[in-house]
Amino acid sequence: MSSPRVISVEPGSPADTAGLAVGDELWTIEGEQPRDILEYRTLTDGESIAFEIIRDGLMLDLEVEKPTDQPLGIEVHSALFDEVRTCDNHCEFCFIYQLPPGLRKSLYLKDDDYRLSFLYGNYTTLTRFTEADFERVVTEKLSPLNVSIHATEPAVREEMLRNRRGASSLRWLRALLDAGIEVHGQVVVCPGLNDGAVLERTLADIADRYADLETVCVVPLGVSKYSTEERMRPHTVEEANAVIDSVERWQDVYAELTGRRLVHAADEYYIAARRPFPPRDHYGDTPMHEDGIGMARTFEAEFTGLVDEGIGTEAGFFSWVDAAPAEGYRAPRTCGDDEPGGGSLVQLRPRANAPVGILTGSLGAAVLEPLIADLDRDDVRVIAVDNDFFGGNVGVAGLLVGEDLARVLAAEPEGHRYLLPDVCLNRGVFLDGTSPDDLPRPVEIIPTDGVALRAALEPK
Repeated sequence: MSSPRVISVEPGSPADTAGLAVGDELWTIEGEQPRDILEYRTLTDGESIAFEIIRDGLMLDLEVEKPTDQPLGIEVHSALFDEVRTCDNHCEFCFIYQLPPGLRKSLYLKDDDYRLSFLYGNYTTLTRFTEADFERVVTEKLSPLNVSIHATEPAVREEMLRNRRGASSLRWLRALLDAGIEVHGQVVVCPGLNDGAVLERTLADIADRYADLETVCVVPLGVSKYSTEERMRPHTVEEANAVIDSVERWQDVYAELTGRRLVHAADEYYIAARRPFPPRDHYGDTPMHEDGIGMARTFEAEFTGLVDEGIGTEAGFFSWVDAAPAEGYRAPRTCGDDEPGGGSLVQLRPRANAPVGILTGSLGAAVLEPLIADLDRDDVRVIAVDNDFFGGNVGVAGLLVGEDLARVLAAEPEGHRYLLPDVCLNRGVFLDGTSPDDLPRPVEIIPTDGVALRAALEPK
């Protein structure tokens, strides 16, 4: 158990006026030690808040006065102050097992913590979920949650999670739904393990037992070159088509039963199967961008001006591990001149009318290239960056790293403008620990949405 540690204080805020300072440890708040940011926010919601703080080894009493609707004005070091609920599953498809050695330590931590599901959109298998957890979720209305389903057949789910509790832990899914908690489900499809008849059984069971799920996202297995699991491999074109066919058949069933399509296949499946994406209205009103579903059509609408405001993407996988701030729960990326990793390079930006190269992963290129072709501009091109760092079938822009970007940019001409989506940055740093300042060409970091890209390509 640790105490919340103050890492920033907003000038002129109630906390600043009361004398809270960077480095202070909040030993107690209103006489209680919060376990996480959820309890912290509840305890700091009043007008007069009593703190016991540790400063330079000394315990001090401090009181902060503020209007009820005004923030305290501080940022703390982490979202959890007790231990992260680590994952005791041993899934063959777990991407953390497929990481190269030598990355920052926090990236290798597997969590199965329902609080991180609520705060960050992480998925929980519920194998470590308890009665006390259930009571807290229901009492505090910690909704929505994201639950990894993978398979509903007990023996298959137990095999996939390599945890005998996997066979029975979906009972908590039914309990959460009965309690009115909004839940989003996910099925990671591993070829030869939970596709085909097993996937059909899973989608049938969802229709029968979990039709009140908000969404079900069917996503493909990601395999890096560091995977040591012999059964884990990418889908073939035929297998990708089969998954889409299965999902689309069940969409019709769900639409008839519930009035919603409910289940959706990831955009990556349509790219792998060489099929057009469904129309934008096919995805309904619930965003599923975090799972890579509907992103292509949304980006298209943003880029072509059908919508005026970019939705963008969340930080996604690994976004939480270095402790996001209290406000927003997401580690900031880099988009502005005054932020680390972007400032000096943006100042060195080439002339506004220089040729433009748009850096993205191989999957992003499949979405961008038709849109750029429709512009009929010979000064704009898409630069697909192969992910040699992770290898395998990893092609999302969010997992681009400095090493691969540097390799590609070193062969690119000087004086061009190079646009980089901010989704591959976490606190201004790539997953391999490098920053945009380490790249051999200056880059312009822009938000990962079509509106931002359209604006960046407009004549200056």
